[in-house]
Amino acid sequence: MTENIERDVLIIGGGPAGLSAALVLSRARRRVTVVDAGEPRNARAEHMQGFLTRDGLPPARLLEIGRTEVRGYGGEIISGTVEHAAGDAEEGFALTLADGTVLRGRRLLVTTGVADVLPDVPGLQDRWGREVQMCPYCHGWEVRDRRLVVLATSPNSVHQASLLRQWSPDVTFLAAKAPAGDDAARLDARGVRVVEGEARRLVVENDRVTGFELADGSKLPCDAVFVAPEWAAKDGPLTDLGAEIADSGFVKVDETGRTSVPGVWAAGNVVSPAGQVIMAASAGSMAAAMVNADLIEQDVARKLAAA
Repeated sequence: MTENIERDVLIIGGGPAGLSAALVLSRARRRVTVVDAGEPRNARAEHMQGFLTRDGLPPARLLEIGRTEVRGYGGEIISGTVEHAAGDAEEGFALTLADGTVLRGRRLLVTTGVADVLPDVPGLQDRWGREVQMCPYCHGWEVRDRRLVVLATSPNSVHQASLLRQWSPDVTFLAAKAPAGDDAARLDARGVRVVEGEARRLVVENDRVTGFELADGSKLPCDAVFVAPEWAAKDGPLTDLGAEIADSGFVKVDETGRTSVPGVWAAGNVVSPAGQVIMAASAGSMAAAMVNADLIEQDVARKLAAA
């Protein structure tokens, strides 16, 4: 079904970035539709931290408040998954949803986020968002002074372990091969213990993490785990439209979120996977203002050309 209504802006993704953008654009009296697949990145986290005035709020509650605010200014939010994006800034963009619905809009903002891909260690995925975390700034306070293990998965793991010493004196760096050279010296300088071994599985007893079972059969006790996952951008709509990808593997944008495709912006974790919730919301707000300005410029240009 193709809807005859042309929105000013179509937003793909109803997380903090998308809702923040929708709020700004709705208040600017734009016709806005947010398409939300209902797959927030932090869905398994009980609380979010570091968001001024919302510290400790459950993520689902933040989205509920955001949706209410957007709808209060006339913004539309619909549930659905975008299967394909097409179009351009002159003729408008079309989004085809999984149920066959086609939405049209003059501008497009993609805030679809990123997927966290964890190491293939049994137990990690089940505790993701609970005792297994990624960001010390987001969750370090909640596990302060406890036994923490950093599972070495990337070059960023040494930095992660160094950071965590800020929250606990008991930090262990678990690696299949012990680091050497500067990395070893840095960990030693921060008082991080290094254990060489391969994680066989995460041990959970009485619904709480108690440690890692290693390949040699020994157990490394811990209360919480930090890991640096691989990031897979949910950038299907952007690749559909031919947006340029940066060397980082994520879509290339300017400081406002503008992509290489005229009329298309991207904001939040789909662009910056390490950004916290408050950063994603800020990026959505910035992109919204620039989208609105771009629409005004197009209207002015068309009026002048007609005259």
